[in-house]
Amino acid sequence: QVQLVESGGGLVQAGGSLRLSCGASGRMLSRSAMAWFRQAPGKEREFVAAISGNGLNTNYRDSVKGRFTITRDDVMNTVTLQMNNLEPGDTAVYYCAARFGSGLTFISTNSRMYAAWGQGTQVTVSS
Repeated sequence: QVQLVESGGGLVQAGGSLRLSCGASGRMLSRSAMAWFRQAPGKEREFVAAISGNGLNTNYRDSVKGRFTITRDDVMNTVTLQMNNLEPGDTAVYYCAARFGSGLTFISTNSRMYAAWGQGTQVTVSS
């Protein structure tokens, strides 16, 4: 069974940085669209960033553009979300998601397009 595992969450002050990683056991991430979503207490899960299977296409929610960067390393079988200049509004549980076998160019901001999910990692930004 494929399992996505996130790591790298924690507590940071506003303006600080965190680096989230997502790895997969049981399956390679290559040629699969990957994404990060987040869910704050009392709010619905929302899209954060996505990357296509070939790594050439990326998409970000407006509020994180210029601060977050999603990358992938298919040799290491990981996807990373570099988060800089963090704000208290970024506080949430962050989830990694995969659409295995989606090909090289597919990318989506819709959570329903992703069938595999990690357990989430908490990111807390203090003011």
